[in-house]
Amino acid sequence: MPETERTFVMVKPDGVQRGLISEILERFENRGLKIVGAKFMQMDRELAEQHYAEHEGKPFYDSLVEFITSGPVFAMVLDGQDATRQVRRMMGATDPAEAAPGTIRGDYGLDLGRNVIHGSDHEDEGANQREIELFFDEDELVEWDKIDGSWLYE
Repeated sequence: MPETERTFVMVKPDGVQRGLISEILERFENRGLKIVGAKFMQMDRELAEQHYAEHEGKPFYDSLVEFITSGPVFAMVLDGQDATRQVRRMMGATDPAEAAPGTIRGDYGLDLGRNVIHGSDHEDEGANQREIELFFDEDELVEWDKIDGSWLYE
């Protein structure tokens, strides 16, 4: 079986409030990605500021922090071949107005500030690991064999 990678994904407060967790999770599982960690949580301001540290000083930073702490989120770590890139494709463009139909943001988002989901950037490998470590302790991630792996990968 080919080498896989882990990626961080989070259903944001708007996605949680709209009841989209199961729909979004189902899309990832149907694609063949494996859940290795998941938690339903309320982010505090400190975690939100660490999560969005790269945007500190930008005009939208405060509104990002306020929004992500406004309600619960569903954080998860998915595993699969080229998982980060796969998740980014499935999410669609950051601005839902530019996201293709069939993507998560294209199907469920209408506004840039309420775009339902966050996923690690596939072009910044360090960001992915940093986000996983921000939200999950190593003992919260489960290593397991998915029985359909031989049917998903050559």
